[in-house]
Amino acid sequence: MKLKKLNANCKTALVTGGSSGMGLIFSKRLAEAGLDVVVVSNREDELSKACEELSAAYPVRIIPHFQDLSIQDAAEELYDWCAEQGIIVDILINNAGMFFFKELEASDAARVGKMMNLHNLTVAKSSILFGSDMKQRGYGYIVNMSSMAAKLPVPGITTYSATKAFLKCFGKALSFEMRSYGVGVTTVCPAAIATPLYGLREDLLKLGVRLRAIHTPEWLVDKALRAMVKRRRVLRPGLMNIWLPAAIAALPGKAESALWNRLK
Repeated sequence: MKLKKLNANCKTALVTGGSSGMGLIFSKRLAEAGLDVVVVSNREDELSKACEELSAAYPVRIIPHFQDLSIQDAAEELYDWCAEQGIIVDILINNAGMFFFKELEASDAARVGKMMNLHNLTVAKSSILFGSDMKQRGYGYIVNMSSMAAKLPVPGITTYSATKAFLKCFGKALSFEMRSYGVGVTTVCPAAIATPLYGLREDLLKLGVRLRAIHTPEWLVDKALRAMVKRRRVLRPGLMNIWLPAAIAALPGKAESALWNRLK
C-alpha cells in the first residue's frame, strides 16, 4: 500500500496486537509502504510466526516484541523497551483489544480490570509517552482503535462499550492538543469487522461479509491509514455506523430489557 502524503520523516511504526486480525493487516500495510514495523503481541508463538512471514514478504525491518499490555504499567514498559532498543516510533497504532459478551458478575471483576487497562490505561499512557516525543520532533501519527460500540451502551457489552467511549473522547480531545505540533491523532470507530475478536464462527463471518453487514479487516485498515495520513480526528466507516446506533437509541427501555432477557 502506498501511503500518499505520509510525512517523509516517518521510518518506524509500532502496532499493538499486530500479529493477528486487523493488527496483522496494519503490520502488512505499513511494511508494504516501506516502514520498519514493531509488532507487539501477548501471543508468543503467533507473534514469531507472523514476524517470520512479514520479514520474508517485505524488505523492511520487522521487530517482534512479546508483552502483555493489559497490566497497569504496560505502557511505561513498552516505551522504556523501545528507548533501550534505540527505536524511534513515528507511527503508533493502538490496536490491541479484547472482547466478551455476557452479564457482569463478581467473577468478571478481574477481566473487567484487564479490559480497562488494555483499552484505556495503556492506550492513553502510550499516546502520551510516544506522543510527547513526536511533539518534540514535530511530526508523527497516532491511531487509536475505538468502535461503533462507543455509541451503544447496551447490556452484554457493558465494559466494552464504556472503554470504547473513553477512547473516542480521549482521542478526539488529544487530536486538538497535538495538531499544532504536527502530530495527527485519529480515532477509528468501526462497525462489525470480520476478525476472530468477537468469537463468531468462520461461516457466519463469511456470510456477513457477503451480505455486506460485516466488512473485511483489509477494507477497514486501508480506510484507517488513509484517514491517518489526512490527520482526520474521527473515522466512522460503514452505513451501520449511521443506522444501528440510531435504531438502538430509539428502542424504549422496556423493549431493550425484554430483548436482553431473551438473549442472555
